[in-house]
Amino acid sequence: MSHLIAASARTILDNRSSYLSFGAAWLVGHGAFALAHGDDPLVDLPGPVPMLLLGGGLLAALAITGAAAGRARRTATADPLVSGLLAASWVIGFGALFVVITALSSVIGDPAIQTLLWPTGSGVVVGLLYLAGGVAYRDVLQYSLGAWLALVSGAALFFHGANLYWLLALAGGGSYLLAAALEPRRLAAAHA
Repeated sequence: MSHLIAASARTILDNRSSYLSFGAAWLVGHGAFALAHGDDPLVDLPGPVPMLLLGGGLLAALAITGAAAGRARRTATADPLVSGLLAASWVIGFGALFVVITALSSVIGDPAIQTLLWPTGSGVVVGLLYLAGGVAYRDVLQYSLGAWLALVSGAALFFHGANLYWLLALAGGGSYLLAAALEPRRLAAAHA
């Protein structure tokens, strides 16, 4: 989901609030999982707390992004077909991920596989969707963020225990914050 600002004949995206809110959700949520993970966690958090922090952060980020996108749509000249297809891609991507993870858990017979595949698979799906959004809106920063998130989330599968979550929190969440810091520069160049 992206914010749209009309500029001349093409649409320019402003993703700062989206990047900041999702970056905070990844840092806090995956960071909480990292701190509380394993037999000897750094912080003893009740089981559902990390999931509530991540889920709550993601819901808040979705609300922030959705509200900003709604405001921007009223003033922008975005192609409704592109916007609609990208929005549907989020539902389709996460629906497909749900089916894959559910099927693998069933076939392998280990429900713990979900704790490995949900955070990494979600990062891959988000990364691929940002790649598509970057192409659709000619946004190299969004495209680069998508590439980084997809690669980092895939690579996280090679890490064990809390390290998987540390990688997602720091390299994933940190990349969102870096993208938010670079966004004003990209917008200024696009308006020039």
